[in-house]
Amino acid sequence: MIRLAALIALLLAAIPSWAQTDEQYIRYWKSEFPMTDFSKRSVDFGEILSGGPPRDGIPPIDEPAFVPVAEAEGLSDRDPVIGLVIDGEAKAYPLSVLMWHEIANDDLAGVPVAVTFCPLCNAAIVFDRRLDGRVLDFGTTGRLRHSDLVMYDRQTESWWQQFLGEAIIGELTGKRLKIIPSRLESFGNFRKRAPDGEVMVPSGRYVRNYGQNPYVGYDTLAQPFLFRGDLPEGLPPMMRVVSLGAEGAWSLPLVRQKGEIELPDGRLIRWTPGQVSALDENVISESRDVGNVTVTRIQDGQEIDVAHGIDFAFAYHAFYPDAPIHHVE
Repeated sequence: MIRLAALIALLLAAIPSWAQTDEQYIRYWKSEFPMTDFSKRSVDFGEILSGGPPRDGIPPIDEPAFVPVAEAEGLSDRDPVIGLVIDGEAKAYPLSVLMWHEIANDDLAGVPVAVTFCPLCNAAIVFDRRLDGRVLDFGTTGRLRHSDLVMYDRQTESWWQQFLGEAIIGELTGKRLKIIPSRLESFGNFRKRAPDGEVMVPSGRYVRNYGQNPYVGYDTLAQPFLFRGDLPEGLPPMMRVVSLGAEGAWSLPLVRQKGEIELPDGRLIRWTPGQVSALDENVISESRDVGNVTVTRIQDGQEIDVAHGIDFAFAYHAFYPDAPIHHVE
């Protein structure tokens, strides 16, 4: 908890107090983003805060390294990974690695993907990097909006809201990336469903404390930091929710209590134990169990994954303030 308090102090100290007009914000940002067209935007500049590090200070992974599932070391069966399967090919992206990089630009089954994780929102989202006939690749701006990662693409230096996959500043403002269904699941579950899959491992390019959580105790705080918006009513802001965009969200305690929730259109939300939190103890594998969630539907006689999030309630409410969050009574 001491380390988290120090991190909060560092981040708050990095916020420029003098930047109050649009011109001042642009002047402050232009030195790092000379190509960004700041005349185009869909958000208030004042909503964007410094996260502390500069552009790519949290370095994205551009050439991820992988090993076969059977050769993976240093991961327990309960460790959280982003599991991605496209056309029968499968890769797992451990949060123990992605925690320190937040973005992995990769390709799977011929599809260019951006595998992203924002620790402050617990938002694990995979995007198709193709947009309007070109392939984008992404980095970290070092900025946050509603405590969520703001990415940028290297082709136009437009800024993107990770939670939505939407460009909010720059040439591509208003454009949206396609979200590819994935699972935030335990490594053991991924290995069972994809025994011939691969697992991302540290490439050796960066020296990080992989396997450790730099945000010790974050997901049990009373409220998030670097967040200025309204908090959801009736439930803890750091509670995990299973989100389906503007349609609504279901609290993890509710899903855990029910075990399975069937939606009117036949989609199934299921919970099973066996996955630890990435944002609890210092050593991720020693953290408490938060379980696995899947969201699926039947298509052509087969059960397929549906894109969803396992987010903190405050973040979901910030981006979908009018959407319901279903919770235990």
